Amino acid sequence: MHQTKYIFVTGGVLSGIGKGITASSIGAILKAAGYKVFMQKLERYLNIDAGTMNPFRHGEVFVLDDGTETDLDLGHYERFIDESLNRYSFVTSGMIYYDVIQRERKGDYLGRDIQVIPHITDMVKEKIREGAAQSKCDVMIIEVGGTVGDMEGTHFLEAARQMRREEGAQNVMFVHVSYLPYMEVTGELKTKPTQQSVMLLRSVGIQPDIIVARTEGRIEREHIEKIAMYCDVLPEAVIPAPNVKTIYEVPINFEKAHIGEIISKHFDWKNKKPDLKPWKKLVQLINTEKPPLDIALAGKYTSLEDAYLSVTRAIKTACYYLHRRPVLHWIDTEKIEEGDKEEWKRLKQCQAIVVPGGFGKRGVEGKIQVARYAREQKIPYLGLCLGAQIMTIEFARNVLKIKDATSEEFDPSAKNLIVHFMPDQHEGRSKGGTLRLGAQECRISKDSHAYRAYKKTVVWERHRHRYEFNNAYKSLLEKAGMLFSGTSPSRELMEIVEIKQHPFMLGTQFHPEFTARSHRPHPLFKAVLEAAIEREKMPTKK
Repeated sequence: MHQTKYIFVTGGVLSGIGKGITASSIGAILKAAGYKVFMQKLERYLNIDAGTMNPFRHGEVFVLDDGTETDLDLGHYERFIDESLNRYSFVTSGMIYYDVIQRERKGDYLGRDIQVIPHITDMVKEKIREGAAQSKCDVMIIEVGGTVGDMEGTHFLEAARQMRREEGAQNVMFVHVSYLPYMEVTGELKTKPTQQSVMLLRSVGIQPDIIVARTEGRIEREHIEKIAMYCDVLPEAVIPAPNVKTIYEVPINFEKAHIGEIISKHFDWKNKKPDLKPWKKLVQLINTEKPPLDIALAGKYTSLEDAYLSVTRAIKTACYYLHRRPVLHWIDTEKIEEGDKEEWKRLKQCQAIVVPGGFGKRGVEGKIQVARYAREQKIPYLGLCLGAQIMTIEFARNVLKIKDATSEEFDPSAKNLIVHFMPDQHEGRSKGGTLRLGAQECRISKDSHAYRAYKKTVVWERHRHRYEFNNAYKSLLEKAGMLFSGTSPSRELMEIVEIKQHPFMLGTQFHPEFTARSHRPHPLFKAVLEAAIEREKMPTKK
């Protein structure tokens, strides 16, 4: 009988120390050793999914093939283990409580009083085991959101404790990620917060098997010995995790500390050496001196990189494989609207422009000005979802001279809605889960930038949007020089739009950033940057 092994990754001291990267790196190592890996995030929030969360507060909303809206850690998982995940990979407290209450309303509990233990914890365990069963994985890595000691996560920790008892200690492992602060005044690295974090974990019945010690500098042997003694783990099970230049060094550093061997020993596996050559090659690419490439990211969440995390990762990966050093310039489109000279100056020093997705009308007029600049000055441009709609509206306004051209999202009462709700869509619905979501088929015309990038006529890409191109304007736009080079199989939905007389100006209704991987640049991001590099070679006008 196939026995899935389970690794729970918890965090202590403070949030944001890298549980997601730790879990992803362990997944990358085990996959590189030949194991089938599946990953899951247990998120404390009472939201059913991440779809209604504000990117400025919580980072980007990442979308899976099946349309599940998750937090950004799922993007890390997919990029590191190079596998497409699904709805079993993201479980929120809201989802758990909702399912339990639904069962109670149907009478499934036969009149019993419903409690956190056993009903909520049983549901958590059910979600974990469902993920293992449907994936048929050798090992399932479960990241427990939040920090040990948070009241909101106690049901997840209790479920994890019970899993070890039910599945057997040899089949369940706990990895605890903790922070070691450096006191500059005394010149000391402090292990006490980690000791207290492990005490909190023990208080709910969990003893970690591995402690990942996060710090900004070097960890000395004395610190490792101290953590091992006070936290009751072997010294070799204290894995140093100092800050690194790139997150792609983490799997390499973990394996140098023999984390794969420790996991294999715990699970009674034969130790298989992982093939990390692709990771070493990527790190070498990143660290090699390369000429810079200035890229504008024109959006409204310019003070928070996490809001566009998959976009920036896709840009950087494509740059690395083109042997260029990415220099990202965050362009605030609200400042562009206001005519800010410094913001325009920063935009004009860039060799390529990416306009990411988003919702709402804030900063939209600035994005339209950015698209006009890219079109008129022949600057390579990639528009993602909203960025595609923006370039189409700009073209309608300034080439077709439809001055009130806009989107139904920005002005529902406008006469010329270039982007609108499709006839079978309805306003007034709840916001959660009502978007066009997940992987959809796209048919690509051969004589196009899209085809030259993908080198295929059928692709599947992930969507997250509510509005579509208005087909009533399609022939007008195409006669004026636009090309809808990608459509749905029925040709009813426009998926990719290009400008014919332009080195590379292309927009997508879908989000190609969600399918970019660490070792495999996405074709469209690679294509826009290749166009920028090609433009560099052109003689400048005097």
